[in-house]
Amino acid sequence: MGRMNTIYDPPRGSIPVLHEDTDILVVDKPAGLLSVPGKGDHLADCLLTRLEKAFPTVRLVHRLDRDTSGVMIFALTETAQKRVNQAFEARKVRKIYLARLAGRLEPARGTVDLPLIVDWPNRPLQKVCFDTGKPARTDWRVKRADDTETRVELYPLTGRSHQLRVHMLSLGHPILGDPFYAPESCAEYPRLMLHALELRLNHPISGHGMTFRAPAPF
Repeated sequence: MGRMNTIYDPPRGSIPVLHEDTDILVVDKPAGLLSVPGKGDHLADCLLTRLEKAFPTVRLVHRLDRDTSGVMIFALTETAQKRVNQAFEARKVRKIYLARLAGRLEPARGTVDLPLIVDWPNRPLQKVCFDTGKPARTDWRVKRADDTETRVELYPLTGRSHQLRVHMLSLGHPILGDPFYAPESCAEYPRLMLHALELRLNHPISGHGMTFRAPAPF
């Protein structure tokens, strides 16, 4: 199925740092790089281990899928990690993603509110399940569209695994280049067309509102 079984070959090069202070680190994660190590030595190279070389106290707060690029925040102290985690859990972190979808998505604005759970026989795929799924909600706003493709901003109110990918699939407009949910599009699109565009939160120590943004590479 598409790139699902291909060899892990993460991109080389330095990781762009968007912000750094004594408490937090914000970077622009490249597509194709795991956020954390996978199982096995061949999946050891990841964003976290690369950052540890320059920032020995770096601490994980959240993750992006391997094939997703964009803004990702890390903590540099135990206190900052605890407070940023609390902000995520309380849904006080505002996230904006940019995606390119198959077909024309209508209407121009909307919400997907469908519970999600892992599709156990087909892990790591996720699926909609009203009996056992966890609540998941995504708002969307179309930026540009034609009959073959839609460029859309996505605003997840929850952070379930593969949430944006499955929610867009549920609308009949999967994210292009998705090896899991739109494998037929992978020949034309070299990567998953999903990018974490913007992250807004209050600084975990000062409390000041902060916005971090990384332009989409597609």
